[in-house]
Amino acid sequence: MPGKRKKTMDIREILRHLQRGRSDRAIGAATGVNRKTVRRYRLWATEQGLLSGELPPLGELNRLLEETMRSSPPPQNVSSVELYREVIEKLRQAKVEVTAIHQRLQERGYTGSYSSVRRFVQRLEPSAPEVTVRVETPPGEEGQIDFGYAGQMVDPETGQLRRAWAFVLVLSWSRHQYVEFVFDQTVATWLRLHRNAFDYLGGVPDRVVIDNLKSGIARLCFQEAQAQHAYRECAEHYGFLISPCRPRTPQHKGKVEQGGVHYVKRNFLAGREPMTLTEANRQVLRWVETTAGRRTHGTTKEQPLARFETERQALRPLPTTPYDLAVWKQVKLHRDCYVTFEQAYYSAPFGLVGQQLWVRGGTREIQIYDSDYQWVATHSRAQRPGQRLTNLDHLPPHKLPGLVLSRAGCRERAAEIGTATGQVVDGFLDHHPEDRLRTAGRLLRLSERFSPDRLEAACARALSFDDPAYVTIKRILDEGLDIVALPSVAPAPPARVFVRTATELVGHLEGGVSWNSCTK
Repeated sequence: MPGKRKKTMDIREILRHLQRGRSDRAIGAATGVNRKTVRRYRLWATEQGLLSGELPPLGELNRLLEETMRSSPPPQNVSSVELYREVIEKLRQAKVEVTAIHQRLQERGYTGSYSSVRRFVQRLEPSAPEVTVRVETPPGEEGQIDFGYAGQMVDPETGQLRRAWAFVLVLSWSRHQYVEFVFDQTVATWLRLHRNAFDYLGGVPDRVVIDNLKSGIARLCFQEAQAQHAYRECAEHYGFLISPCRPRTPQHKGKVEQGGVHYVKRNFLAGREPMTLTEANRQVLRWVETTAGRRTHGTTKEQPLARFETERQALRPLPTTPYDLAVWKQVKLHRDCYVTFEQAYYSAPFGLVGQQLWVRGGTREIQIYDSDYQWVATHSRAQRPGQRLTNLDHLPPHKLPGLVLSRAGCRERAAEIGTATGQVVDGFLDHHPEDRLRTAGRLLRLSERFSPDRLEAACARALSFDDPAYVTIKRILDEGLDIVALPSVAPAPPARVFVRTATELVGHLEGGVSWNSCTK
């Protein structure tokens, strides 16, 4: 049964309708009271002479109602769940959910609906209105950031419609804001938007309040959220504190929720035809400086741009060096001694193969760290997808010879050792049809096992015997024959040459003989 004041107020309203001669059904529809109850009130009012004339004062009518209606109160709608009140109270004390309570009541013979049980529990445990506390901050102390879906916009590169998001940063004291539309919410985009916003405002707030989106928060928990490594680096560069909201509490950044993203949607975006992303970003900054910045704010009762002139002086100054948009990513060092980062390949020390490493990708170079964030390698940023950047010191030493072997390199190294070595290597490289580049490389590596001088002597000895094969030269070195003097060989006698003329040889013959006749 409703309380006394509620019942008195209801009966006064019903009595006024009764005095106007309205039907029970019409009065029930107007007051929300069951028409059977209205009929009981009509009978009671007739008995008390209240259907005409001026109604008694509120206190007197209340007393009359209590005295005369106590023995025969108007009929009330009794909930079918009332029979199970004690059971429900006990279950609610044990923190049992309403769905489970409905099931337990069905086990006890209850045939009513779940909605009836839910309404009964709500009346049993009336909830007090939630009390909120408005938090205002001094100038320059806080900025709030949010992403919101902005509908579809035209990609200027392809001409196709794509889903777009609005990035909004609102300064909590002045309510001045920065807005930019993007096609993704990646870490790289998230960092770039921060840099653009701070450059536009000309300074940095002491604290930035954000949602728990993955671009900013790596690990989420109620006690202590852990920011992305790249975002932490960005915060350290600009000197602001990262203040993520607790899960499912968007009201903690209500200034950007209502005065930022929602305001952009219902004011700037509302009713517009899809435009290119470039044009949208150009127009929205003009809107920020005219419409949004010069409106009288509902809470501060001042124009955001006017208040921003004061807050601008309280912002942290921008760093002297521009922020390098570095993205951190955890990657695996594969067995070929390379990590993959943004479709390019970078070498790292082979001793870390199989481990998870951290890559910090800046605009000009990438740095590689181990799992404890200890530096292990630095490379220039790849200029194209698929590019492979290698530091030979990162590769296993026994794998290097075959990797760096080339014809030009072999000829150059052989010439440095000596003439005989160069002649042997040239023979290997000029051989056809088999490719003997690797044979030339193995021959030159013998200079590391023995010495360049001994290799030159071995090659000279092999050439003297007309057997410049790799196996021959290696055997000469293994058996130490390169230090044995070559055997002396007597020079061949010179060929005889006729130095006299034909006349001198046969001129004494009678009649003489011509040279031509002798040859016939």
